[in-house]
Amino acid sequence: MRPLIQEAIAGLCSSSSTSASSPRSMVIADLGCSSGPNALALSSIAVDAVHRRCLGLRQPPPELCVLLNDLPNNDFGTVVKNLVEFKQNNEPVLTGVVPGSFYGRLFTAESLHLVCSSNSLHWLSEAPEDLKMNSIPAYDVDANVRRERRAVVVGAYARQFRKDFMMFLKMRAIELIPGGRMVVSLAGRRSFDLASKFTHAWESTAMILCDMVTMGVIDKEKFDSFYIPIHGPSDEELRQIIQEEGSFSIREMQVPEFTGGVQITPTKVANMLRAAFEPIIVQHFGSTEGGEGIMDEFARTAERRWSLHGSLQDELAENPRGVLLVSLEKKLARF
Repeated sequence: MRPLIQEAIAGLCSSSSTSASSPRSMVIADLGCSSGPNALALSSIAVDAVHRRCLGLRQPPPELCVLLNDLPNNDFGTVVKNLVEFKQNNEPVLTGVVPGSFYGRLFTAESLHLVCSSNSLHWLSEAPEDLKMNSIPAYDVDANVRRERRAVVVGAYARQFRKDFMMFLKMRAIELIPGGRMVVSLAGRRSFDLASKFTHAWESTAMILCDMVTMGVIDKEKFDSFYIPIHGPSDEELRQIIQEEGSFSIREMQVPEFTGGVQITPTKVANMLRAAFEPIIVQHFGSTEGGEGIMDEFARTAERRWSLHGSLQDELAENPRGVLLVSLEKKLARF
């Protein structure tokens, strides 16, 4: 995301993107910041880009305000401690936290210059209501039933994503200044990856839990009522929603290839899935009958599943996923 954020900052610091050629102040918001070591990564990139840009233009930097957002149960205590150190290292930057869902209003109208969000927007506001109301499992244990329902299930998730992302754009359109910028990344897929058209963004997790049902580790009825609120759209799906909502122009959209440098192993993938889904799995299923942590068994089941040579690679090939990177600019008001 770094080059897209740097390009957005360059635009905001020039007369072509804002009504003022050199803004006296700039507000940067990171939505879905989490609380780990990367919580300030996007903000750091943006602040550094502002300072470098102004240094190149031989202009004093604007007064900067960095606001971090996530859901209210996020560990904001840790975030605030990191913000104190960040502020000391980047004087005179003002900082703050804004708890709440980014599917609603968070900031005052036309107060933001740059919005960033990394690896968050594929999380839905809720699981598809029509699936829950009709007791249609998101991932049926019976493979034949699963195939028959796949289009219905994936379609329901796509409709929920459309509703949520449309709302996200409407809220940010109110909060960003005219010409304001937004850079986001989220889990997704390429439109031409037909193998992933009718698969969940959390397919591997569902298959592991399905194995745990077969083993008797978790209850089938509980599994049937488990809906992970995640949807990974295609680039074309995302493009259509942005264009239909109409508040933003797409400056750039990427679906980067991840090649080389990282060795994919069963243990690494199991740990990655655990990191992403542990809270929601534990909340729904609780502990195993013996009182052992369910995620320990989840990790062991995943590694057993992929112990055969090539099985993990085959599974990933059948469910190709990636990351969508999007840079947006709020359209100027028309009179």
